[in-house]
Amino acid sequence: MSQQENVQDYELHGQGSHDRYREDILGRANVADSPELLAYYKELAKYNTGALWTIANKIEPWQPKSTSVPVLWRYRDLRKHVLKSAELVTPEKAGRRVVYLENPGKSGEGPAVGLLYSGLQIMQPGEAASAHAHSSSALRFIMEGRGAYTIVDGQKMLLEANDFVLTPNGTWHEHGVEPDGTPCIWQDGLDMPLVNMLEAGFYKVHPDLHQAVTEPVDSSVALWGAPALRPQNIGWDKPYSPLFRYQWKPTYEALKHYASISAGSPFDDILMHYTNPLTGGHVMPTMGASMQLLRPGFVGKAHRHTGSFIYQVAKGTGYSVIDGQRFDWQERDIFCVPSWKFHEHVNTSQTEDACLFCFSDLPVMLALQLYYEEALTENNGHQRVGE
Repeated sequence: MSQQENVQDYELHGQGSHDRYREDILGRANVADSPELLAYYKELAKYNTGALWTIANKIEPWQPKSTSVPVLWRYRDLRKHVLKSAELVTPEKAGRRVVYLENPGKSGEGPAVGLLYSGLQIMQPGEAASAHAHSSSALRFIMEGRGAYTIVDGQKMLLEANDFVLTPNGTWHEHGVEPDGTPCIWQDGLDMPLVNMLEAGFYKVHPDLHQAVTEPVDSSVALWGAPALRPQNIGWDKPYSPLFRYQWKPTYEALKHYASISAGSPFDDILMHYTNPLTGGHVMPTMGASMQLLRPGFVGKAHRHTGSFIYQVAKGTGYSVIDGQRFDWQERDIFCVPSWKFHEHVNTSQTEDACLFCFSDLPVMLALQLYYEEALTENNGHQRVGE
């Protein structure tokens, strides 16, 4: 819009347009091209420089403008392809046998949303991937199967459906399935796009390919898994949670206890964050996780906030409206909410709970004081679908 058009808009719409007029005229670059300016830009380019006003509106927007779009990945569509990967490649040859989730707004870049990566990994009975470590922090959410385990810095953990597991940055970790187990599938979540954006990524393979189990099985659960209790004289000085496995059963019980005494949030109903038992803070510096319970018939209102969020349906059926689009989901489906997009959740069952696991870059938003949130005030707090 030209300066003249802005002035006309201001004159037509009166004082109510004054703020937008000031932004458009006084706060943004509004320089028309001319032969002299084009020649100037060409000259600057010779020295690997440029005029800031030519890109200012792009690199410093008035509000967040995510290049990611809302996506729903239906498990019933993906499962057969994940299983097929186990027939085509081995963990040794693939490195990590994973079907990754790609956001159409970031095609070819790798993220599922924002600077978060997600993928579905499968392991067959008797298989074991080699131990490795990397700069990226990672997490797992177990989707199906029996007999899966992970080993993190010598701690072996047995995994069950809907368990949430940490593999923090720099830790040696490996995964496998016991010979008497069944095919196991889980969601991997990593901050790898963020680490790569910062150009700080390292990757290494364990010199022995596999690490020794040096502690009792599920030792971190035994030490740190009791609610509101901490062990005496056990030191921990790392920036991530000492509890590596967060089990589904006590998580669901905690949500139901909370629901029994709370009216809940109008946006998220009953939401609880997985925490570091020592600090009460997020489980890792760059990624946080939560589980929320939507009671039968819950209809959430819309809000938006900064940060990128990936949800996996742990229980139940329902739908979410994200940026004006409705996405119907069921158990094990995955969907994403890009930064600063209005979203609302609904449990369509009148008798059963719905539970949504979520991981996000919320710790980064909070640490850098970039977290903002607002509710939708028009249309009684609900989006108009398809508009």
